[in-house]
Amino acid sequence: MTNASTLSRQSILGILKETGAMLQGHFLLSSGLHSDRYLQCARLLAHPRHAQTLGQALALLAPAKPDLVLSPALGGIVIGHETARSCGVRALFSEREDGAMTLRRGFELQPGEKVLVVEDVITTGKSTGEVIALARDRGAVVLGALAIVCRAERAPDLGVPVQSLIHLPLAAFPKADCPLCRQGLPLVKPGSRTIP
Repeated sequence: MTNASTLSRQSILGILKETGAMLQGHFLLSSGLHSDRYLQCARLLAHPRHAQTLGQALALLAPAKPDLVLSPALGGIVIGHETARSCGVRALFSEREDGAMTLRRGFELQPGEKVLVVEDVITTGKSTGEVIALARDRGAVVLGALAIVCRAERAPDLGVPVQSLIHLPLAAFPKADCPLCRQGLPLVKPGSRTIP
């Protein structure tokens, strides 16, 4: 098993490849953009040893000790839990209800609680930003946002520090500019979020 404190770019790429988490094709991302690559971190996180190692590595990136970790469902649940375990704090997740990110299942945030937002993949930062807003609306203090992978050209400005274990800029296109659409390649929507 790879040591979390020595996790290199190459070892993370190796884990993505070993677990079949990096897919090639024509994909509709949760952001609404199209891409020839999709990071299906659920495949990676299905391996507890990798989830634990990556959670430990993310915990080392935390800008300060949180009171809890908050992640968006569905992709952030496992990695958020593993990061929380490494931080020694509880793990909560938010869900969409009528299109808006919310807390359900009796989960609550207290004013002043220090929250670390943890996600599997950040592309545009839309979901992560919604979780940050949800926490702030409840009076929590958001320390930062962490992800296994940032696939954007640069980390989005979410008003808090944003860090990832690996920066992997992968091309993404609006539908109107998509070269894969022009080639007539079938479009696949592999994620859990419904796109309007």
